[in-house]
Amino acid sequence: MSLFEKVTEDLKAAMLAKEKDKLEALRAIKTALIHAKTEKGSSGELTTEAELAIIQKLIKQRKDSAQIFISQGREDLHNKEIAEVKAIEKYLPAQLDEKELTEKLKDIIKKVNATSSKDMGKVMGTATKELAGKAENKIIAETVRKLLNNL
Repeated sequence: MSLFEKVTEDLKAAMLAKEKDKLEALRAIKTALIHAKTEKGSSGELTTEAELAIIQKLIKQRKDSAQIFISQGREDLHNKEIAEVKAIEKYLPAQLDEKELTEKLKDIIKKVNATSSKDMGKVMGTATKELAGKAENKIIAETVRKLLNNL
C-alpha cells in the first residue's frame, strides 16, 4: 500500500473517530502529496524519497510554527501544532538514535574520503540521501560537523 493510499485510509478512520487534529494533519499530507504529483514537470508518481521529503517538510513547518506560537504565549496553538507533528511523524520510518546515526555517518565519511570540514557538502549530499526520513537534516548536519572537526 502506497503512502497516499495509507493516508487516505487513515483519513477516513480519523473522520469516523472525529479526531480533529489528526484529521487536519492527514488532510495536509494528502494535499501536499496531490500537489507534488500534479505540479508542472511531475510524472504523476512520487518516489519513496520524495514522499519522505514531503513528510519531513510538513513536520518542520509545524515545529517552526509551534516555536513561534510558544514565543508569543499562544500555548493553545502550540499544542495544536505539536499534536499534528505527532500524527504526521507516524508516516516516517523509525528514527535513528544518536549512536546509530554517528556510526552510519562515520561510515559515510570513510566512503566519501572526507578529511576535513571542507568536505561537509560531499558528506551531507550522501548522508541526506542514505538517511532520508531516518533523521532530521539539522541533526545530521550537526553530527557531521562534529565528526569532521574531530578528524
